[in-house]
Amino acid sequence: MTARIYQRPKNAMQSGKALTDSWLLEFVPAEAKKPDPLMGWAGSGDTRQQVVLRFASQAEAIAYAERYGIAARVQATPPKRLKLQAYADNFR
Repeated sequence: MTARIYQRPKNAMQSGKALTDSWLLEFVPAEAKKPDPLMGWAGSGDTRQQVVLRFASQAEAIAYAERYGIAARVQATPPKRLKLQAYADNFR
């Protein structure tokens, strides 16, 4: 049972930063999805894919994974780059 711990990135479609301060623990799929013969929808028998745990800090998420014997890898948060742009830059 493996999982990944990461911090949710900011939504590119909105300027707000809601829900970006929490850390998520998400299980890696154990089996590939396959199409259902009747409806054609993709699905699998692995129910751990539906579980997403939220934590206030990275340390809490790692402690939870260690407590329950979950092999977890931490995905580093990309650095936030601020692109300063002036209206006059459109005409250069």
